[in-house]
Amino acid sequence: MRHKNIFLFAVTLFYLGLGGLNAQSIKDADGNVYKTVTIGNQVWIVENLNTAHYRNGDPIPEAKTAGEWEECYKKGKGAWCYYNNDPSNGKKFGKLYNWYAVNDSRGLAPDGTHIPSYKEWQTLLTTLGGESAAFSKMKSSTGFYALAGGHRYFKDCSFYSNGEIGFWWSSTKEDTYNAWYQAVHFGLSQVGKDNGGMNTGMSIRCMCD
Repeated sequence: MRHKNIFLFAVTLFYLGLGGLNAQSIKDADGNVYKTVTIGNQVWIVENLNTAHYRNGDPIPEAKTAGEWEECYKKGKGAWCYYNNDPSNGKKFGKLYNWYAVNDSRGLAPDGTHIPSYKEWQTLLTTLGGESAAFSKMKSSTGFYALAGGHRYFKDCSFYSNGEIGFWWSSTKEDTYNAWYQAVHFGLSQVGKDNGGMNTGMSIRCMCD
């Protein structure tokens, strides 16, 4: 009976487009190790990025105050912070990054991975059955494992939506000041996308090259 249940579980994952957690692991510049999951033809990291260094070892500035966060925006420099500047939030939700860190030529994603483009995010949603069907599969602990890490708002640099909404940057720029992101709203059980100010602090979820 136990073997039958394992088989049924595997079949269920196959039809959901979820390949299950992989033995493969990814290490970032800080030595943090991440697990991966295969979803359709894509391989995703199942945790939010939590590094304070670019791929080449250069530090990414931590911007705690609104003034520090705004200064990085004015200079077009990458920055990170913890939600509410509380390191305990990093243990579960990882760090929040502005889009300038995403776009930095030194590389934010760990070796062998990259930050997904707008198109790659949409491929994920298509694999999971489209936006209307993707919510339950994206929050699954055996799949994408979305977390409601909240964000740092670009206008006042305050923190919002932790425990309610997860926001993830894409690598795709919309215009001079905005870039595309993916969102999962746990309160509304919805998945959506939009573009927002590059000074916003959002989570990063990488995928394998």
